[in-house]
Amino acid sequence: MLRANWMFVSVKQSKPLIVLIMIVSFLSLWILLPARFANPATAGYYVKSPRLAEKNLYKLDTEWPKFPKFFTGQVFGVAVDPVADIVYVAQRGESVSKVLVFTEHGYFLQGWNTTTIEMPHGIFAANTLPSSTVWVTDVGNGMIGKYGHTVKQYTSFGKLLQTLGTPGTPGSGLIPLQFDQPAEVFVSKKGEIYIVDGDGGLNNRLIKLAQGFGIVWMKGEKGAGPSQFYIPHSVTEDTVGRIWVADRGNKRLQAFDAASGEWLGSWASCFTDDAPYSVRLTYDNKYFVVAQLNSNRIVFLSVPPIGDIGTCLIVDTIQLADDVKPHLVDVNRKTGAIYVAEIGAQQAQKFIPNSRR
Repeated sequence: MLRANWMFVSVKQSKPLIVLIMIVSFLSLWILLPARFANPATAGYYVKSPRLAEKNLYKLDTEWPKFPKFFTGQVFGVAVDPVADIVYVAQRGESVSKVLVFTEHGYFLQGWNTTTIEMPHGIFAANTLPSSTVWVTDVGNGMIGKYGHTVKQYTSFGKLLQTLGTPGTPGSGLIPLQFDQPAEVFVSKKGEIYIVDGDGGLNNRLIKLAQGFGIVWMKGEKGAGPSQFYIPHSVTEDTVGRIWVADRGNKRLQAFDAASGEWLGSWASCFTDDAPYSVRLTYDNKYFVVAQLNSNRIVFLSVPPIGDIGTCLIVDTIQLADDVKPHLVDVNRKTGAIYVAEIGAQQAQKFIPNSRR
């Protein structure tokens, strides 16, 4: 009985002390927290970083394609024809169709039965009249056949229409249409053709061709200065007449005037960790879509207004699983969907805008 009374008295006497400790702790936090958030080192990190708050712009479409079993090789490129609602996927491997054709909804249509492609790299669907055609860059080294070092134009069914370059013969940079492992081709709405030539070969060039394949201008040589390249890997055009090149080896994007070829500047601060492998414009023209193979991610950069290109800003990121290895991307300008060719995962995936249901 005495023991119980002692415990009761001890707890009762301790209450003022507990209350005092709580008051002191609260006051300490109230005083210290403002000083913590006002720490210039903490605040300055966000000012200096090129990354903004992520917007969650896109989400994975888990229903595309309907039957992934058709991917039987390493997927290197993807192209979208928004007029016909068709997606072309370029893949490598022995005894595989080098181009697979799917609908926008993910149904498999056909594999190209052609022997004129050895090692596809880039692929682009052009909507110029009189009908849609598909361009493929071939970086083959002659192990299977003499088809490489070329840029080829096909019908949507895989019939060869044009071949630029001499099949099987690498160029030296002296002859404009003699390529050495051309990485990608982009065709503008006007039918003008832009080719980045040099996926590890001797050439490191950006070439602009007119509709009749005449040379309009040509920029580049191996180096790290303005208008120089080290493995130019992807090319696209924005809505104000600028050509953007993913200069992979130099870990930067370079911008050029579409009409004259004048160098307009470069972005490198967003690519200190990993190089840009692919560049495209989102359907609303607000962002660049850039694939980074080694970090397994897709980043979105704000498109600068007309004038000085300024510095790059990352506004969103899609982080993919390890070893997916996103290589090249394309965008459906009608629906906004983004398609990603993934070498490591040996597949193509589709991402759709969160703002569109």
